[in-house]
Amino acid sequence: MKAVVLVGGEGTRMRPLTETTPKPLIPLVDRPGLAHVLDHLARHGVHEVVLSSPYLERVFHPFIAARHGDPAITWITETEPLGTGGAIVHALAALGDEPFFALNGDILTDLDLTAMRAFHDERAASVTIALHRVEDARAFGLVETDAQGRVQAFKEKPEQPVPGDVNAGTYLLDPAALRSWTADRSISIEREIFPEVIAAGHPVFGFPGECYWMDLGTPEKYLQAHRDMLGGRVRGLAYDAPWIAVDADVEAGATIGPSCAIGAEARVADGAVILDSVLHPGASVAAGASVRSSILGAGAHVGAGADVRGCVLGAGSRVPDGMSVVDLKVPTDGEAAVA
Repeated sequence: MKAVVLVGGEGTRMRPLTETTPKPLIPLVDRPGLAHVLDHLARHGVHEVVLSSPYLERVFHPFIAARHGDPAITWITETEPLGTGGAIVHALAALGDEPFFALNGDILTDLDLTAMRAFHDERAASVTIALHRVEDARAFGLVETDAQGRVQAFKEKPEQPVPGDVNAGTYLLDPAALRSWTADRSISIEREIFPEVIAAGHPVFGFPGECYWMDLGTPEKYLQAHRDMLGGRVRGLAYDAPWIAVDADVEAGATIGPSCAIGAEARVADGAVILDSVLHPGASVAAGASVRSSILGAGAHVGAGADVRGCVLGAGSRVPDGMSVVDLKVPTDGEAAVA
């Protein structure tokens, strides 16, 4: 079994973290989010994955070189952004003639891919789309299916908060349904390829997986994913809460809340309070500082007595001693300032 993982987005909503690190490689508790995706695929019998990205491509290569075991990774250079559909079509030559998974690299899920494959095969589907039920579909748009689960239409994002099934960003695709497409421009699989496949009469089904599902596209969702992972709400993952890397330096007088993750070689000094926050590798919080509902990028520093709430600090950025900052994004290697 093979898969394509879509990792080409710029992650603009996660800036400044994504100024230096592609969103799929941002740490998610103990390892990059992409590592969780690959491990999940391996648990369901996927042995080879194709990746491509035109954004910060060089940053992916050390991750790939350090990766061992299933699934093996094939990298395809994508010189220009090809969109969700173009990236998949671009990878077809490396995928063979059997159905393959395609999924977004910024989704945390425990979706049962084995059951999804059985569902796909039983219906002789050309395309199977994983669906997730939400109470408010305004951020996603809706997928309409008939009583047998066959997809009828894709609806635009509703203006009012209505419940429904949304595209969960995981697909099982028969390559024959995509052969007529060429990767010579940016293509949306949701807005272009799927509607054309349906119009051509190919069987497209929605798989209503009962699973955990979180789009990691914003700082708020990223922190929520940590709360869920550390709270045991994602099948297949088990962590102590809080999670503190073995080589992190947390002094005895520091307070670390249960939904926090403290990365490798991070430092938290005596009297510091860390609540509902994530410290990436090498980040540091000085004595008496408070960090709440925030993300500290690699090597970021919060000075003594500072108060940081609802902030995202880019790699190498600094909050001076005694400063109070709320809902602020500090750019890579920048220094927080109060307007």
